Amino acid sequence: MTDVENKLIIGTAPDSWGVWFADDPKQTPWERFLDEVAESGYKWIELGPYGYLPNDPTRLAEELKARDLKVTAGTVFTAFHRGAAQYEEAWEPARKVAELTAAMGGEHIVVIPAMWRDDVTGEAVENGELSHEQWADLFAGHNRMGKVLLEDFGLKQQFHSHADSHVGGQKDIETLLGATDPQYLNLCLDTGHAEYCGASSLDLIKNYPDRIGYLHLKQINPEILAEVNEKNMTWAAANLAGVMTEPPNGLPDLRAVIEAVEGLNRPIFGIVEQDMYPVAFDVPMPIAKRTRNYLLSCGSRTRVQ
Repeated sequence: MTDVENKLIIGTAPDSWGVWFADDPKQTPWERFLDEVAESGYKWIELGPYGYLPNDPTRLAEELKARDLKVTAGTVFTAFHRGAAQYEEAWEPARKVAELTAAMGGEHIVVIPAMWRDDVTGEAVENGELSHEQWADLFAGHNRMGKVLLEDFGLKQQFHSHADSHVGGQKDIETLLGATDPQYLNLCLDTGHAEYCGASSLDLIKNYPDRIGYLHLKQINPEILAEVNEKNMTWAAANLAGVMTEPPNGLPDLRAVIEAVEGLNRPIFGIVEQDMYPVAFDVPMPIAKRTRNYLLSCGSRTRVQ
């Protein structure tokens, strides 16, 4: 990681500007996103959904340079638990993301698993529990993808545990880490999703220090989460209900998380990712500025560059 020796580097992502899709009129236009990221004082971003930012490496590099921004990671989606055939289905879009990420100098690919129930209807599209065979397919798929990402693109696979997916809770995450190759897969510790699913960010950092490869920093409103659990709401419905909250108003305690991560004594990115889709265009930037300032106050070696 260039010029970030033993620091926690704070960045942000299109998600914090209400961006979930490559193209949607409800979303902040990409030019405004980049302008406001720079104005908010960030230096590092994720690519977000493939196709949201320009796909042409030359043009994207020019747009980033004009705003003094750099890329940390791209994002891909997988469903390896559904069998070996899923690898080829996932790889073609992943290859495009990997090529663009590497061209921008990024070093990570954040990999998000498929969700087991429909985001809109709440109906289960498959069983919420995996069989031994499905777990084995999941492990094999991620080891295979991680090997190709590293050997062909120099990129590190960071697995993002996710609400309404098969890998969300503490036991699920530990099962994944115990059965995958640390050379090819580590954890994108998303503090909000961990809290949402009942996992402890601090325990994961303490018990798996070498597997914490990347961070998404966000918080959950515990009162709304209680309602979400009581009503068995989907992840999308929970977001509309406001389960995500601006730091430092929720859980987990990000000051404690940052202190623990700084204790790892190695460089790592912490990307602010506050889900806000859909959101009025004038809402994200003030939140982004306040969140940046708060996170920078949490640690002695936490920086934006």
